[in-house]
This record gives sequence, C-alpha cells and structure tokens, in this order.
Amino acid sequence: MALENGSLVTEFILMGLTDQPDLQLPLFFLFLLIYVITALGNLGLVTLIGLNSHLHTPMYFFLFNLSFIDLCYSSVFTPKMLMNFILKKNVISYMGCMTQLFFYCFFVISECYVLMVMAYDRYVAICNPLLYNTAMTPRVCHNLMLGSYLVAFSGAMAHTGCMLRLAFCDANTVNHYFCDILPVTQLSCSSTYINELEVFIVVGINITVPSVTIFLSYGFIVSTIIHISSTEGRSKAFSTCSSHIVAVSLFFGSGAFMYLKPSSARSMDEGKISSVFYTNVVPMMNPLIYSLRNKDVKLALRKSFSRGMF
Repeated sequence: MALENGSLVTEFILMGLTDQPDLQLPLFFLFLLIYVITALGNLGLVTLIGLNSHLHTPMYFFLFNLSFIDLCYSSVFTPKMLMNFILKKNVISYMGCMTQLFFYCFFVISECYVLMVMAYDRYVAICNPLLYNTAMTPRVCHNLMLGSYLVAFSGAMAHTGCMLRLAFCDANTVNHYFCDILPVTQLSCSSTYINELEVFIVVGINITVPSVTIFLSYGFIVSTIIHISSTEGRSKAFSTCSSHIVAVSLFFGSGAFMYLKPSSARSMDEGKISSVFYTNVVPMMNPLIYSLRNKDVKLALRKSFSRGMF
C-alpha cells in the first residue's frame, strides 16, 4: 500500500554498526553497559539537582537540562541499536523511522544550544562576576532554555518535513544503526537536492552558531583568567574550561564530520563510527565531565546518601 508521499516502502531494515557475526555479542554487551552507565549517570544527576536546593543555581539548572537531554536522546536509538546485535533483521516501520528521526534531531540540536548557553553562563560568571546575579536571573535562564528547545523543534521539523516529502520505492536497507538523515535520504528514488541543501543550511547553522559562541565565550574567559594573580585560581579555571572544550569538540567535531561532507558508501561507514561518539560516548561522559569533578555535586551526593535518598 502506497503512502501519501508516494512511497512504496512501509518499513526499513537497519543494518547496524557492523555485519561481522563475531562482533555482534561483544558489541551488544559493550553498548548495553554504555547505555546503563549513561542512564544511571544522567538520571542520577537530574535527581540529585532536583532534590538539593543549594544546587538550584543557573549553572546546575543548565546541567539539569543537559542531563535530561542526554538521557532522552540516547534512549531514542539505543534500544533499536541493541536489538540489531541480536536479531538477524532489525526492522522499523516507516512512521517509526520518521518519529525516531524527529526526536533524535530535536534532542541533538537541543544539546548544541544547551552547551552554548552553559558556555555563556561561565563567561558571565568569570568575566562579569558582579553582574552575574543580575544577568542570569531565573527568568533569563528559563528563556534561554525555552529558546534552545524552540530552535531544536524548528530544526527537527525542518529535517523531518523534508524527509517526509521524499519517495521511497524499493531500497529499504538503512546503512546505519538508527534512522539518521543522510543514510535514509540515500534510499530515496526521488530528487534529494532540496533535502541536501536543507541539511547543509540547518546543520551548518546549528553547528556554527553554538560552536562560534562557545569558543568566543571561552576566548574571553581565557583572557580574563590570564590576568588572575592567583596560581590556584588560574589552574582551577583552566581545568574547568579544558573539560568543557574537550566535550564540546568531541560533540561538534563528530557531528560536523558526519553531516558537513559529501555522502558516499565509505563516508557512511565512517559516519557510523563518528556517530558513536556523539550518540553514545558524549552522553556517558557528560556526568563525569560536568559533575563528578565538582565539589558541590560530591557534597550533595554525600548528603543524599546520608539522608537515604538513594
């Protein structure tokens, strides 16, 4: 039965990360472990921030949202990814694929802008500490997050809307472990020029704007830190900056490698590997990078354990 957009395809087959039989079971347990760590780490951080009033500050409000996003968007594709390791044919319906694509785009774009907002928060805190309470009021923080989610919704609608206009005739095997934009687009039997242009523009904006803002913010931060007389203060500030920059570089770098290059069979295989970084590794590492090295979070964790909250 043909769909409204002229497609004959009613389901897609996800190829997965690799087709080598010897690697299926080890990879299943590896990514299951990564997902469990990701879920526990981010859910624990969300709960910890929510239950401890002294963590109800702008920095932890943004961290709360980052952890929530990481928890959600890793859950969008990981169950299907794990199924691919143990099933001979991992099938997803046409509408299921489009739904997965929408939520994946929504959460990944949200993360881009939350990382940008977090960098701006640190810029205000370090470069303009006397104005911090005035500049980062609860209303401003909520508006920044609302804006991030609205931009993400718009981007996800643009990607999904353009995908829905494509026709799919016979080919239905997606060379990926989830319904990502480029692998699904390659299966279309209609013109994909508009889709490729839309991807280049929307992804380009959603990578360029946050990454430029982040590095400008940290440029000003580094300039301010250099003038700090205390060696301990400089060391602490540089440590915080380096952690964030490493996470941002990993996330944006792998995303740019996947989307801002010509598509081909080989680049799709390379793209699957780079996707692992921003879909599996980064959500797992974020709780470690942003919280476990933080004295306030460690103190809140000890208090929560002493009160029997965990």
